[in-house]
Amino acid sequence: MKKYVLLALLVPAVLFVGCQKKAGGAKGFKVGMVTDAGTIDDKSFNQGTWEGVVKAGADFKLETKYLKPTGTTEADYVKEIGNLYDAGFKFIVTPGYKFESSIFITQDKYQDAKFVLIDGSPNNGKYDATRQEKVGPNTVAIFFAEHESAFVAAVAASLAIKEGEIGFIGGMEIPAVQKFNWGFQQGVKYANANLGTKIVQKAENVVYQGSFSDVAAGQQLAAAMFDKGVKAVFCAAGGVGVGAINEAKTRAVAGKQAWIIGVDVDQFADGVYDAAAGKSVILTSAMKGIGVASYDMVKAEREGKFPGGQTLIFDAKNDGVGIPAKNPNLSDDVQKKVAAVVADLKAGKITVAAEKGDLIK
Repeated sequence: MKKYVLLALLVPAVLFVGCQKKAGGAKGFKVGMVTDAGTIDDKSFNQGTWEGVVKAGADFKLETKYLKPTGTTEADYVKEIGNLYDAGFKFIVTPGYKFESSIFITQDKYQDAKFVLIDGSPNNGKYDATRQEKVGPNTVAIFFAEHESAFVAAVAASLAIKEGEIGFIGGMEIPAVQKFNWGFQQGVKYANANLGTKIVQKAENVVYQGSFSDVAAGQQLAAAMFDKGVKAVFCAAGGVGVGAINEAKTRAVAGKQAWIIGVDVDQFADGVYDAAAGKSVILTSAMKGIGVASYDMVKAEREGKFPGGQTLIFDAKNDGVGIPAKNPNLSDDVQKKVAAVVADLKAGKITVAAEKGDLIK
């Protein structure tokens, strides 16, 4: 597999104006995207994926467009995929496991189209003997080693904080979010055992809110944790995480210390509370190269190298996950130590489990 660099290095933020962007009336295929739950500027999965699509559109002079379904059912997704197809968008990117059954249907229905399914693999939505799975020849399924990304972020955060309590807020309790949680806990334990930190993570401070859109709930959960003395909260929760960031910013403006570990993309800019001084509540971010994934799949199609029928894994070894290359809130010493840990992870000297274990003491 080719090497992928972190999203922070390749895909700059874009300004979202309307829902369609044309790149110079260019010729060529059209690239469409259907959003998952939440908005296109959710500071997380939808936005990161779309940024990759927009960058590809600009670089390759392609027309790009996204559609937001009215709901999050299979029928809702199939409808919007069909609307994109009918409008001539025959390269379609879908972010999230909720698209698994809709892509299972549409990859056969629209065989002259290409599909990129991020964080999922096409199946018929059954969980019994009738279950069927198929990555069609016109589809590529992409997964990320979220547990490795979270592990690295936890090591960085632990080294920065040195001692005290740390928390986790997840959105829905689904595999990708669970892996963030489990990898983060392992990173905390590793730092305590090997790098001299004294970080405590209590079970009461590991919470799944149950959605990716309830901003108010995220703010309330973060406030409760900070009030109990938690120094930093890792949020893998989409819009719920936005609420947590808002709470941390409010406290920072009041002169209180409250850190957030971001997710999916580099959320440093979202945590800025003092623009003049460039101060942000984002300590670091557990990143997935989602924008890189969408960008590179468009590029592969342009070059006649679309990996149809394949399942790709983006992990630490191919630079598909990690933390931002630089962050003002991490000292040079911390970043040096984190780099050494990442090197050991790539070399196989450290193995991060992708499943739950006896992680909280």
